[in-house]
Amino acid sequence: MSLIWSHSIDGLDWDELSALYAAAPLGNKNPTGLKTAFTNSMFKCFVYEGKKLVGVGRALADGVDCSYICDVALLPSHQGLGLGQQIVAQLVALSSGHKKIILYSVPGKEPFYKKLGFKRMSTAMAIFEDQAAAQARGYINET
Repeated sequence: MSLIWSHSIDGLDWDELSALYAAAPLGNKNPTGLKTAFTNSMFKCFVYEGKKLVGVGRALADGVDCSYICDVALLPSHQGLGLGQQIVAQLVALSSGHKKIILYSVPGKEPFYKKLGFKRMSTAMAIFEDQAAAQARGYINET
């Protein structure tokens, strides 16, 4: 598998990115929203096999204190091959120099990130647009 790595949104097909998230599956994210999210993210990582986008990740960062890794996604055909680990490693490397690197995970994927050195936070909290759906999917609890 010959992979091409990029950190640029130049020439990115936002519809293809949206389809990747749906296939991953990380939900339905519209192309316009993805363009806003990735444009406003300090660090981005795109992986192509030929011209096909197969993996992605991004980090919101302030350049000093906090970098927040999110939206790591792979096509199902490329999951389980170590590519997700490589994407996270690149985002961690790009985030070096920040006092903390925070990662947001899909419920059930925590063991994967624990193997990469991430620790569960005891103080993280969130407000979701749809609190009930977030609770039903395991993102939050009432305890």
